[in-house]
Amino acid sequence: MVFYIWHPGGLIDNVNQSLIKAAKRGVKVDLLVDSAGSPRFFNHPSSSELQKAGVNLVQALEVSPWRIFLRRLDLRQHRKIIVIDDNVAYTGSMNMVDPAFFKQGAGVGQWIDIMVRVTGPTVNVLSAIHSWDWEVETGQRNLPNLPSAKIEEPSVAHPIQVVPSGPGMPDNLISQVLILAINQANQSVCITTPYFVPSPDLLETLKVTAQRGVKVELIIPHKNDSLMVKWASRAFYTELLESGVEIHEFYGGLLHTKSVVIDEEFCLVGTVNLDMRSLWLNFEVTLAVDDQAFTKEMHWLQTTYKEQSYLVDLDEWQDRSIYSRFLERLFYLFNPLL
Repeated sequence: MVFYIWHPGGLIDNVNQSLIKAAKRGVKVDLLVDSAGSPRFFNHPSSSELQKAGVNLVQALEVSPWRIFLRRLDLRQHRKIIVIDDNVAYTGSMNMVDPAFFKQGAGVGQWIDIMVRVTGPTVNVLSAIHSWDWEVETGQRNLPNLPSAKIEEPSVAHPIQVVPSGPGMPDNLISQVLILAINQANQSVCITTPYFVPSPDLLETLKVTAQRGVKVELIIPHKNDSLMVKWASRAFYTELLESGVEIHEFYGGLLHTKSVVIDEEFCLVGTVNLDMRSLWLNFEVTLAVDDQAFTKEMHWLQTTYKEQSYLVDLDEWQDRSIYSRFLERLFYLFNPLL
């Protein structure tokens, strides 16, 4: 398992107990958790309980005074991957948190997430990514079996491309896949993201796509756990709205799902936010799913998000206060750091 945030409490305590039971019955449990994303977990008794039970728990990109000059602190392990016996895997936007217990004092409501269950040869690819991350931190190499695909069963096949990014991977790989997918759209592009601070290339791609007649929709949470990101995101609203992009602000909680649906025919879903840090720096993973049935389900999910959202009107937006405009421009200056 690889996670950015592991937060004790609620259902996560049940997960911890299940891992302890698995380790005690001889299952090899390798748990990689980001150091900066999970400080409470590493200072909580549950982390010691896991280790005492035989769980191999490792801090990814450990944050410490001794390493501050040796490692980039802005580089984080942001993947969310579970691989079980190289037969079943899960990935998506959800951290190992119970929404009913996580950040309840932030005033943003419960976090809204998605995880995708995967079987078939893609599981081995996700397992290989976990193995890569594990070797980076521990020096231990334990690669999974090579994936095998049964081409005699095309009726149940769902073509999936796993797209990882981060140090050691081709530069800006997920960003390139995202921009290529948007450029291929003929009818519609719908994107959900909790943190929207796009690069100049992505911003221009969204604007040009809308201007050539494609329906482009962004679904972004109205309230955000990061005030800096909230105001920096809004600095892009005017030029997007003027280009014809529809912006939906979600009121049902902190929408944390990261998804892109193109023409209701294929989609991207994974861990990456539409900000500089996720697209350029962090360890991330995205699934590119070329399957119409699965994409229809993603489209339906996005539709339910829009039903809980407010469509931003350009005329109303242009009447916002000078104070709001000031905050937008102020935090826009920090967008390369967000």
